[in-house]
Parts: sequence; structure tokens; C-alpha cells
Amino acid sequence: MKKKLISCIFAVCLAFAIPFAAAGCSKTNKLIRINEVTHSIFYAPLYLAEALGYFEDEGIEIELTNGGGADSTMAAVISGSADVGFCGPEAALYVNLGGSKDSPKVFGQLTKRDGSFLVGRKAEPDFKWSNLAGKEILAGRRGGVPAMTFEYVIKTLNVECTLNYDVEFSTMTAAFEGGVADYCTMFEPVASQFEKQGKGFIVASVGQESGEIPYTCFSAKESYIKNNPDKVDGLLRAVTKAVKYVNETDSAKVAEYLVPYFTGTDKDSIKTSVENYKSVDAWVTNMAMKESAFNKLQDVIDLAGELDKRVEFSSLVLTDAADRIYKEVYAK
Repeated sequence: MKKKLISCIFAVCLAFAIPFAAAGCSKTNKLIRINEVTHSIFYAPLYLAEALGYFEDEGIEIELTNGGGADSTMAAVISGSADVGFCGPEAALYVNLGGSKDSPKVFGQLTKRDGSFLVGRKAEPDFKWSNLAGKEILAGRRGGVPAMTFEYVIKTLNVECTLNYDVEFSTMTAAFEGGVADYCTMFEPVASQFEKQGKGFIVASVGQESGEIPYTCFSAKESYIKNNPDKVDGLLRAVTKAVKYVNETDSAKVAEYLVPYFTGTDKDSIKTSVENYKSVDAWVTNMAMKESAFNKLQDVIDLAGELDKRVEFSSLVLTDAADRIYKEVYAK
């Protein structure tokens, strides 16, 4: 799977390369083009950093595009059509294993656990993971971190169930609503909306059960990080301040700032989503990745049979800037 994903990343690079060549350089020297793996309230601090003016305070502008998958996000970084990729660190890990020149490095982490919630067809207030025995679950594509994290949970708990890998991530909810499987994993705000509409019930947090792993991170080519230290610092400082804000602020107030980023989602649903992520301690305060968490991520990938070789933490992850900025922000 790892080799297949690397091939996919470089194939997608070709698709990104042509429009980038036509577009030329960034519109302004203060612009950071970020390609995010998907758009979710799981990433609330990133959007809040813009809404609260923290990026502006740093003298930078953010241009967000949606990759729709970690392979596409990493391809955008490698091809140069994005400056920064915001996705699971496994995408950079696979490229590192492939021996790519000027390979992406992870310089900041935002989420520290799986952000999906397990949704069932009936309310289970006393849910136990053993309830999944003999059941079918839609958990994502094979080799993707959501699916691998779910595999890690059920394997460590010795639960015998069937994972359906045949449905694309973007159509999982529709498939579940249409009658496929007994359970489905969903991110926010989709999970809360699904429950609010009476279509299903949130029964558990996958991330709460799996424990801490570096789930969504910022990565960029080593050359970009070296040549743009002020931008990297500005991005880290703005998002670190936003995490502090969301953790210290009432969820209803946070939701007001997020409404423009989620057209068609009402403020109450956004508030519920924020509260759900707060309740499972979804976000880091210090964006410097921990080596222990990185090793656990490799355990998760290895258990799924998708890791040919382990990667040294220091060869992929940079922590100095994030550590320094954490101390600056929380010293105030």
C-alpha cells in the first residue's frame, strides 16, 4: 500500500504541475498557500487564526485549498502548487521512505488523536466496543489513517468485526444512510448533523479510545522551511494562539467565528461539534510533535501491515520553532 500511495502522490504531482507553471509565483510575498486534506471543524483553530486576525497580526495571508485526501495534499506540496500541506504525517513519512529529494518535513502538529466519531443506527448510552462483534463498519479507505486507527482499536481490544473498505471517504455517510453497514465513522460537523436529523447516533469517539497520535500536521519542503522562517513562525504562532483561544472560550462564542467557514451548517451544530472535540481533548497546545506519539503512529501503520520500514523521528520532524513559539504564547 505504501508503494502504491507513493506512486499515486507522484502521479498526482503531474496534474498539479501544469496549472502551477501557468500561475507562477505567489501573489504576494506574505501569502502562504495551504492545501488541507479536508474541511472539518476538527481543524477549527486553523480557521479561527484567520477569523480572529492572528494571521494578519503576523503579516501573512492564508490561501486554503482542499486536497480531498492526504495523497493529493502531499502531491500539491511536492509539485509546488501548495507551500504547506495540512494532513496526516503519514503522507510525508511515505515520501521520506521513497527517498524523495527535498522531501517534506513536518514542522507543526494541530490534532493529537483521531477526530472521527462512531455512529450507529440506534442509541447505545452504555456502548462497549465489544458491541461491534460480528458487525460491519464503514471506517475509511484501506491504508488511510482513519481506517488504520480504527483497525488499531479493534485489534488491541480483540474485537472480531468486518471493516468495509469499498466505499470512498467522501461517500461513506451517504452509503451508511442508504443502508450499508451497521456503523460508520464520521467527522464533525457531519456526525452531529447526522444525529440531529435523526439518522443515527454517536456512540463513541475513536480518538478517545485509540489514544494520542499525531493525526493532522503542517508539512512543507525542507527548502521552503529554510527559505521562509518568518512565514513558518507566523503560521505556528497564529495557530498556537487560536488553540489557546478555543480552549479558553465558550463554545458558543467560538461557533460565531466559525459560521462563515461552514456554509449551510447552523451555529448550534457548530457549537456542538466544537464541544465534542473539546471533550476528547483533540488539539495540542504545543505544536511540536512528541517522539512517543510519532512512534505510536508507526505502531498503528505497522499493525495495519502498511509500513515496510520505520522512519527516524529526527529525519522527518522539526520541533524547534513550535517549541519556541509555545513558550512565547503561553508565557504571556
